[in-house]
Amino acid sequence: MQLHIQNETSQLKTVVLGVAESNGNIPSLDETFDAKSYETVQKNEYPKEEDLVNEIKEFEEVLKKYNVEVLRPSLIENCNQVFSRDVGFVIDDEYFISNIIPDRLEEVEAYQTIRDQFDQSKINILPEEVYVEGGDVIVHNDYIFVGTYKQADFRQFKTARTNVEFVDYIKKKFPTKTVLDFELKKDDQNPYEGILHLDCTFNPVGKDKAIIYKDGFLFEEEYQQLVDIFGKDNLFEVTKEEMFWMNPNVFSISPEVVVSEKNFTRLNAHLENVWGIKVEAINYQNISKMGGLFRCSTMPLIRN
Repeated sequence: MQLHIQNETSQLKTVVLGVAESNGNIPSLDETFDAKSYETVQKNEYPKEEDLVNEIKEFEEVLKKYNVEVLRPSLIENCNQVFSRDVGFVIDDEYFISNIIPDRLEEVEAYQTIRDQFDQSKINILPEEVYVEGGDVIVHNDYIFVGTYKQADFRQFKTARTNVEFVDYIKKKFPTKTVLDFELKKDDQNPYEGILHLDCTFNPVGKDKAIIYKDGFLFEEEYQQLVDIFGKDNLFEVTKEEMFWMNPNVFSISPEVVVSEKNFTRLNAHLENVWGIKVEAINYQNISKMGGLFRCSTMPLIRN
């Protein structure tokens, strides 16, 4: 398989989609990995496996409607494998195996049969001190955008997943690209205040547009860098409530087609009526209760 990812929106050819079967027991508060799951467990609203399976099936059907090859990880009993984005990611023709939090390490092995199809010389195993998850890495042609957290209390947050060592590593790996890092606000228990990954607060769509949540950035000047790159008129600014429901975390099948949640009425209307992007709106709200959405549950391998 010839890997090829240069941006987030070019025509999708091959993608890995997470699985929700045998999703495991409802976690305790201490066992949750993110603020959204924490709140869901606290409110006794953790989604049922049957609902998660049905939503991912609906997503898969949309992908196949557009002739996308959909691969799936091997099933691990009693393990949450919905969010394939974080386990690994592709930049250009290189695959990176993420150094993820210890609680999720077994997920990595479920992708071995998929990795066996790659040119093995293109698989990168990160140094031990480099932490990253794919939700924090957004490729935009000559740019690589990285969500991170550089503060002294990094290790105190479960939601701090990508460190400054990764920023340094990826700059050396791609010296001809412009790598920009953005510090995100972190909160393990309040999903209105903390941002798990960069793609929960920023996500490109179309050819030159993006969805963004300004208050997800720790520093306004870093948010302003994205405004300068894309232009104010090319950004759709979401509200705090829309961020909570994960409006930025849609998924592009092509520059002309975006998969979104059917309840994202303001965003979907803007995408279609203002930007002329077709929206495939489906049910995915139960997935969002676990801290991720469309981009989180996909790992693109080939875009034309």
